[in-house]
Amino acid sequence: MTPQQRIRLARRHAGLSQSALGRAVGVQRSAVSHWEASLGKSPSANHLREAALATGVQFEWLATGRGRMTLTEDIAMDSVAAADAMLIDDPLELRLLVAFREAPMLARAPLVEIAEQLASQRIGRRSGGDGGRNTR
Repeated sequence: MTPQQRIRLARRHAGLSQSALGRAVGVQRSAVSHWEASLGKSPSANHLREAALATGVQFEWLATGRGRMTLTEDIAMDSVAAADAMLIDDPLELRLLVAFREAPMLARAPLVEIAEQLASQRIGRRSGGDGGRNTR
């Protein structure tokens, strides 16, 4: 089975349209269509990881065809990326993280800039990593 066929099978197994998978991964429907086309482009490793999570299949199977297609509960817990596994106790911090992850890719950088500006006002210094040199 080709990588393109595995992507299509995973998407259909999850009951997702190309548009729905694209939204879950953060790409346009046309990107998913390219991934599934016989001569189409391959997704990045990050997009493939997101597709595996969205469709509930093992990343290794989706990427290589090895292993089982579906996740067992143990494998599902092992498949959580370190960033996703952070324990967040503060409900406001969790809301901020969820909003960032659900934002379109083009809106993410401005969201971070807003948060950094608000943080710098609170503590009286810039936190953008430029030592305060960026005066825009």
